[in-house]
Amino acid sequence: MIQQSPPLLRVEKVSHAYTGGPETVPALAPVTFHVADGEFVCIVGISGSGKSTLLRIIGSLLRPSTGQVWLDGALSTQPHPEIGFVFQKTNLMPWRTALENVLLPLELLGPIGPAQRSQALSLLELVGLADFADAYPAQLSGGMAQRLVLARALVRHPRLLLLDEPFGALDALTRERLNLELLRIQTAQKQTVVMVTHSINEAVFLADRVLVLGEQPGRILARIAVDLPRPRSLAVMGGEKFGAIATEIRRHIGLVEG
Repeated sequence: MIQQSPPLLRVEKVSHAYTGGPETVPALAPVTFHVADGEFVCIVGISGSGKSTLLRIIGSLLRPSTGQVWLDGALSTQPHPEIGFVFQKTNLMPWRTALENVLLPLELLGPIGPAQRSQALSLLELVGLADFADAYPAQLSGGMAQRLVLARALVRHPRLLLLDEPFGALDALTRERLNLELLRIQTAQKQTVVMVTHSINEAVFLADRVLVLGEQPGRILARIAVDLPRPRSLAVMGGEKFGAIATEIRRHIGLVEG
């Protein structure tokens, strides 16, 4: 019998309600799921279904009302160096060059030497920004800025990468190019990824598995395996199987009858 390795991420009966105002607002019903090492999981659902709340809980940026998150077998209760986070808003330091922005997480650990600079330059090359190491954020396009943020998130070699709608503010063509880049980087880095997105097509194109969250308070309505071969090109989006998976997700969300 082949023994499967334990999951890298375990989310066990996690829920959340926002308090502090006149009413308690339940955002997330208890959810449980696991993510294997090297797996790419996308979370989709309508606005207000608790997607970003769930991602922030996984990253220990928000304490759950109930439940626990486990990373690599250890209880996770505070931000962890093994977790990288990329938000829709880039939050780059405008007075720092691209290279200096990537180096920032390493500066928090200690002095920067040649090894750290070489590591940061390698990541800029990985995301296609090797020629822009000395450029400032204002000199970069929106897509380039998001690639820079991705390099910054990877500089500490996180085991788990959390992406919260990272390409949502970009135009459709730039978004497609960055989806291809993300798949290439995830393969090269053997990264485990959990990504929140509003785009069903994006989720099917990127993921090994899609979790569908229902209306507030969000709960998992479906866990859908994406049985499409890798590596993937944009041509797969025109295939019958791709369309069938996307339609199944829409049906669970309530966008398609049946």
